[in-house]
Amino acid sequence: MEPIQASLKKWMRENKNFKQQYVQMRESVLSDPAVKQLLFDHPELTTEQLDKHLVKLYEFTSQSKNCDACQSLNECDNILKGYTPHLYVENGDIRIAYDKCFKKIKNDEKRKKESLVESLYMPKDILNASIADIDHRDKERSEAVRKVIGYLEMIGTEYAEKGIYFHGPFGVGKTYFLGALANELAEKNISSMLIYMPEFVRAIKASLKDDSINQKIEHFKKTPVLMLDDIGAESQSAWFRDEILGSILQYRMMERLPVFFTSNYSLKQLEQHLATTNRGDTETVKAGRIIERIKQVSREVPLYGKNRRM
Repeated sequence: MEPIQASLKKWMRENKNFKQQYVQMRESVLSDPAVKQLLFDHPELTTEQLDKHLVKLYEFTSQSKNCDACQSLNECDNILKGYTPHLYVENGDIRIAYDKCFKKIKNDEKRKKESLVESLYMPKDILNASIADIDHRDKERSEAVRKVIGYLEMIGTEYAEKGIYFHGPFGVGKTYFLGALANELAEKNISSMLIYMPEFVRAIKASLKDDSINQKIEHFKKTPVLMLDDIGAESQSAWFRDEILGSILQYRMMERLPVFFTSNYSLKQLEQHLATTNRGDTETVKAGRIIERIKQVSREVPLYGKNRRM
């Protein structure tokens, strides 16, 4: 079989237009500053080697190097989106390698942080919450702010083994605090799960049909930081209180894993609420057991202020 290079030269002789374009492309490639630097650093490269790797050199010169041509990662025109090429010589061969550009690195970091915050039935604005956006000037929220900042500063110590039980009236920003805290934990590479309790109860009941309940409960037990939003707002049943919530809290209490809560009830009020089942039964002892577990995994902090939903 006739060598490829010989065939290419023969084809070029018979196609003058292509030959002209080829010469122009070669001149353009060899005038590229990065290619000129490569040739300067490697004077041993021969004309034959350059011609052999001309297509590779053209691939390099035709792509963006500094992300200056891209408004965003999605608009990247390079062969590999988010990667910039660089040239090097190995064993006499010119090679091209690709490295992540700063936009790709930034995007990957953002996705990684987002993956550290799991949520069930939480609104999007809560998942974008930030400590910086919390009104620190509101005196009625100052204790809650101090507790959150204090918790973040104590990550890795025994203090961080307990979460926070936020309680207060509607609309004061309790759920927002959870979202902001979850995002701050993600910055520290700590994963968390936010759960809206009323929907969580319905989902657990529905999972009885497909036998996935044990798998879900195990996940809630073992997630590094668990956040239960609006506890006490769910339709109460003795089965969920004792077999599901009680089981999750018992495990996390034994393993010293923090739980964060929000509620319209103080712990004393929640105990009264949990004592009455949806069948009208009063079970004070079992409700008290749940409250004791909540106290073991969190610290009670009141949260007041103006209604931010109005």
